[in-house]
Formats: sequence, structure tokens, C-alpha cells
Amino acid sequence: MARWEAAHGYARLEQHDWQRPLRGDWSARLQETLVDAPGPVVLVASGLGCLLTAWWAAHSPAAAKVRGALLVAPADVEQPGLREQLPGWSPMARQRLPFPSILVGHAPALAQAWGSECVALDDVVDGFSGDWGAGHALLQTFLKD
Repeated sequence: MARWEAAHGYARLEQHDWQRPLRGDWSARLQETLVDAPGPVVLVASGLGCLLTAWWAAHSPAAAKVRGALLVAPADVEQPGLREQLPGWSPMARQRLPFPSILVGHAPALAQAWGSECVALDDVVDGFSGDWGAGHALLQTFLKD
């Protein structure tokens, strides 16, 4: 997804402390960015970013600025090992998102809870390390006017 920045001019939200990610800090950074955004935004998140998106959307009026979200391979922080490594990230928010979303991964129950369209990861993997054209095609769903 980093290649999309250079190829398409998308902006990346740099988060604080990737070694000890704190949901509150990450949420505050997302909030600052969205409040300052001049217009509607489309979010692309993976791993913990998916969980951040869901938690933030359940708590922020700025979620009204979000046109849609592409959520890729959400982390399962409710697994015992990850719960201990990432305190504060569980339980995961399971409220319906207030904007359209596509969840790419093997998490149909989470997709249902978030109200997301669920696309199996196997259906769109054409090289995460490359341009990931299939993923970018899914993103276009939210970028159309």
C-alpha cells in the first residue's frame, strides 16, 4: 500500500511508537488528522489500523468525514498472546461503522459486526509487495464521485 502513496498521491498517517502502540495515542493522531482534513476522506488500514478505525469511528463525530474504508487483514488482538503484547487494544470495537467499508481478510464475523462487505484475502492477493492492483480496485469503490 505504500506504493499507492507515490503512484497516486495518497497521504499516509504516521503513527507514534510502533514498538509499543497505544490505542489512545493512535486515536488522538487519527482524530487530529481527520479534523484538519479539508474534505471527505477515504481510509485504508491494515492490522492494528483496522481496529483503530473501528474504535475511533465509534467515538468520534469526525467519522462523518469518512467516505469509506478499506480494512485489510485486521489483527486479532483478542488472542491470548497478542492481548498481553498489546494491552489496551482488546476488546475490539464491534459496533457498526458509520460509513461504508470493505474488509479484506478471513474475518466474516468482524465484517458482519462492522457492517463491512467481506472479501476473502485469497480473492485479492496479487502481491502485497507490488502495486496490489486488486486491492486498489476495491479502494476505487470509495473514490468514485
